[in-house]
Amino acid sequence: MLLPELREIIVARGHENVLATHETTLEITKEERLSKGGNCVIAVAADKAINDLSLEFKESLRNDQAKIAVLIDAGGITETVNAFGDSNLILVHPTDIVVRRSSYICKRTLAIRADKSAKGLSRELASRLRDPNQQVKITLTVSV
Repeated sequence: MLLPELREIIVARGHENVLATHETTLEITKEERLSKGGNCVIAVAADKAINDLSLEFKESLRNDQAKIAVLIDAGGITETVNAFGDSNLILVHPTDIVVRRSSYICKRTLAIRADKSAKGLSRELASRLRDPNQQVKITLTVSV
């Protein structure tokens, strides 16, 4: 039996210090501030972190066959990052969501084995993400 796709939408905003140059991760945070050292962060002031995702969504992601698409939309410039769930995901962080190219898992990890990190995003999208007035819509779609 095929299970339905589950979707979560996160609304965040850009920040002038978004660099999007990290080679192995990308991060969305509820935090308002961002230093230039946070080169994996692509959006701030998010209305959800991992803790805020529905139980049903998190349970679907905790499946070794789960696939997740992370659609990032900043003013009509869109890009999708594809990654995988895992039965060992913890999914309990109060402020952050991290997508990783590696298989490393911690409380902040949403998905692993991603096909892109922050550095892999188009420079056009990264430029939009540097605008503090830019609303960023992140659509998470998990399928098993």
